[in-house]
Amino acid sequence: MQLSLHADYSLRVLLYLGSHPNETVTTRTISLAYGISKHHLVRVVQTLAEAGYVALLPGRNGGIRLAMDPEEIRIGDVVRRAEPNLTLLECFDPATNTCPIISVCGLKGVLHVALRAFLAELDKHTLGSLMTAQRQRKLSAAFVEFTGRAK
Repeated sequence: MQLSLHADYSLRVLLYLGSHPNETVTTRTISLAYGISKHHLVRVVQTLAEAGYVALLPGRNGGIRLAMDPEEIRIGDVVRRAEPNLTLLECFDPATNTCPIISVCGLKGVLHVALRAFLAELDKHTLGSLMTAQRQRKLSAAFVEFTGRAK
């Protein structure tokens, strides 16, 4: 299983904001920190804002910041919200399923259990649980180092 770039970037934005608590940053800053497209980040940030994870601050000195306590941001919820398609197989969607062996193969049930286990594990973790003081320092240092190389 591979998450989409949208889900990946959603998690990255939250990690960046979690490592810069109480700061307002621009999408350009995050884009430079990760070396990824600002265009993609704008859509990601919109998804995160619609979910209430980030606040959009308009204006000349605007940007984005966390809108929730990091302990309230469950990683599993972020993935569910940001991942456009958790349908692992065609047969997961009855409306589009054309698989002729769905009633006898047994694979759908196994993969459904695996997907639930994957999400259940992610649900055990919050952005706050990932943001130990040591990890915040290491992330901040990594972003500074990468941004310095990217210029």
